[in-house]
Amino acid sequence: MSLRTVTKTETVTTVDRRRRPAPRARGWRRALKRDWRLYSLAVLPVAFLLLFKYVPMLGNVIAFRRYVPGGSIFGEQWVGFAYFERFLGDAKFWEVFSNTLIIGALALVIVFPLPIILALLLNEVRVRWFKKLVQTVSYLPHFMSIVIVASFVFELTSLDGSINAIIKAMGGDPISFMQEASWFRTIYVVSEAWQTVGWGTILYLAALTTVDDQLYEAARIDGANRWKQTWHVTLPGIRPTMMVLLILNVGQFMAVGFEKIFLLYNSLTYPTADVISTYVYRIGLTAGQPSYATAIGLFEALIGLVLVLGANFFSRRVTGSSLW
Repeated sequence: MSLRTVTKTETVTTVDRRRRPAPRARGWRRALKRDWRLYSLAVLPVAFLLLFKYVPMLGNVIAFRRYVPGGSIFGEQWVGFAYFERFLGDAKFWEVFSNTLIIGALALVIVFPLPIILALLLNEVRVRWFKKLVQTVSYLPHFMSIVIVASFVFELTSLDGSINAIIKAMGGDPISFMQEASWFRTIYVVSEAWQTVGWGTILYLAALTTVDDQLYEAARIDGANRWKQTWHVTLPGIRPTMMVLLILNVGQFMAVGFEKIFLLYNSLTYPTADVISTYVYRIGLTAGQPSYATAIGLFEALIGLVLVLGANFFSRRVTGSSLW
């Protein structure tokens, strides 16, 4: 075979290779063609996220522009960081910022470990009917509306409610729980734990089923009691689930539950109950300052993003488990 023929053949082969789609592209197209029914199920969730989560992000531009009611939805005049400088020098903002940190920290430190503890306790229960009863009772509050939960809280803490009835029976004076700022954080954390602990337990009970029974058997052979088995086998087995949920909770650290606080608080409890989300609502809708409220909300979102990235990096370096 001549040199010219070999060169021509190699050139044709090179051109054919260039025209062929990449293996990754072929694999993606093949998977889409084969599993298009499964991919079609993601159309509505993706459309929902785009329409109600990502498109509204365009409105963040009014944090840098002066919005005039009746004018352009993107503001009328560029003001730069004027609104950010305004809330950074606002004493009221720092009050609600500190309230957000305190309530978020209390919810994270107290509420987050409770589903883990309940799941470990239920995992040790051998009486089937009792285990199902505890699970049912603890799950039910999660399916209740926030409005119903708030109504329960008001009924229990009212002057003639069950809690004050017990206080009176013990010889004490009734307490106006919902009118005293010092009680709000306690009431919020207790109600949050009551409403969420059961649902979180489901995730940990599911994670417990993935722990290899041979590890427990090996631990028993080595003489480990139930406590040591829990500490050295069970907890490391569910650690990836714990870290993922912890990262998600850290991401919601600044976005303390707006609905429940909005339903429970009042002007008397503002000193301890008012958080960034409720402050943004009052400033943006009640006071008619949407640009100022958007700047505060954007600041809150940036802090949440930094917390998620930091928690994910820390978890990956320390435990090897992370979201990405």
